[in-house]
Amino acid sequence: MNESSSSAPQKDRRSEPRSVSNRYFSVEFSISGAYSSYQFKLRNISDGGLCILVKEGSDVLKKVSVGDVLNMKFYIVDEPNTAEVAKTEIKHITQGEPGRYEGRYLIGLSILERRSAGIELSSDP
Repeated sequence: MNESSSSAPQKDRRSEPRSVSNRYFSVEFSISGAYSSYQFKLRNISDGGLCILVKEGSDVLKKVSVGDVLNMKFYIVDEPNTAEVAKTEIKHITQGEPGRYEGRYLIGLSILERRSAGIELSSDP
């Protein structure tokens, strides 16, 4: 066995840790003037971290812009019915490349400030 095929873990070369992207599985937010909220599964696509996929033609694309800051509710992976509210910036809106993300846009998110940690969500209707 040579060194290049070693099963030893390789050092992470990212400039920023990805711990935030592993903590949450989905995000929910509403946009000013909208009557409903939007919920998306979070993706860990880019080196920068959190991202959502939005279908081309979705109303969300008409209502958000790069640089917008929204209060978003992030649902926690290992704590059912628990979420954190965070002030979040839209970092980029990028059209998906042909193939896997064709017909979709990737919206990059950056958590600026956590407002509330571990909010227990009510299961009542």
